[in-house]
Amino acid sequence: MKFACPWIFLFFVPLAIAAWRLLRAGRRSGVRFSAVHRLPASTAGLRAKIAALTPYALIVALAMMIIAAARPRTPLAHETLSVEAIAIAMTVDVSGSMEALDLTPPGEKFSDETTRLSIVKKLFAEFVDRRGDDLIGLVTFGTYASTVSPLTADHAALLEMLKEIEVPKVAFDAQGRAIGDEGEANTAIGDGLATAVLTLRNAQPKTKIVILLSDGLNNTGAVAPDEAAAAAAKLGIRVYAIGVGTKSRRTPIFGRDMFGRRGIAYANMAFDEGQLKSIAEQTGGAYYSVNDADSLSKALDEIDKLEKTEIAADVWNEWREHFKLPLLVGAALAFLSITLSMAASRRMA
Repeated sequence: MKFACPWIFLFFVPLAIAAWRLLRAGRRSGVRFSAVHRLPASTAGLRAKIAALTPYALIVALAMMIIAAARPRTPLAHETLSVEAIAIAMTVDVSGSMEALDLTPPGEKFSDETTRLSIVKKLFAEFVDRRGDDLIGLVTFGTYASTVSPLTADHAALLEMLKEIEVPKVAFDAQGRAIGDEGEANTAIGDGLATAVLTLRNAQPKTKIVILLSDGLNNTGAVAPDEAAAAAAKLGIRVYAIGVGTKSRRTPIFGRDMFGRRGIAYANMAFDEGQLKSIAEQTGGAYYSVNDADSLSKALDEIDKLEKTEIAADVWNEWREHFKLPLLVGAALAFLSITLSMAASRRMA
């Protein structure tokens, strides 16, 4: 037997205190009288006996009502479902180069909706929607790595967090080079991967993967990418690396000039595919080269097909409720105790 609301039993604490005080008061009652042989054989009348019993009946009635409120029940039927569940750490590059516009679909104008990051966010959201039973976390990295969301099954909340990530302000000079203290031009791939590995380390699902998406090369951070990949491999975590973008000296990108004015510049985008391939190979994952929105969508589709692990889950569908009997007994005892109390004190009409 199980209880639907076991916390209701906390009400037994004040009830037990009340019962203890009642019993304690009963033991102390009495008068001093030396000539006990002069007392009648029976000193208590019927009303007195009833009056003495009614508090105990009320306590039992309250106890039965507490049990009823906790809803005792037993399962009638259950089924074992086979679900596909893994742990995924989505790890997204948010360095300044993610404002590049080279993934803009042909025929569309450059806009905030066609930057690398915007397209990645949109396709990642679709990927999350297809992984309904998975635990998914979100890590971002630029100059620094941070955990935006720990592993969670609340995908609605995760998607809201995904919407909020953005690229920090970046300023470019006339040649398309990032300038100024506010620029987020660095990319700490190693730190991002290490943070994702820590997120997955104690995850319950047996299968754990990292989807590492970057469009640059590792040029900062405390952890080297090879060291982070080695740690992932040791823990049995596969890394699917996605290299986003094109190698071009004239890659369009949103940026700001030294006066803070936003516009389109053309930058020389450095891209180290070899590093991402090495990470994927070390961990038993795969590398995908993406140079447009369609190829990114296909890469995520392939990962979705590759990573499916079935686990058994017991689901209870029907329960037999048993609260009616204690509720009936409790209500009857409460009514009886009140009625007897009124009879004992001659308050009944």
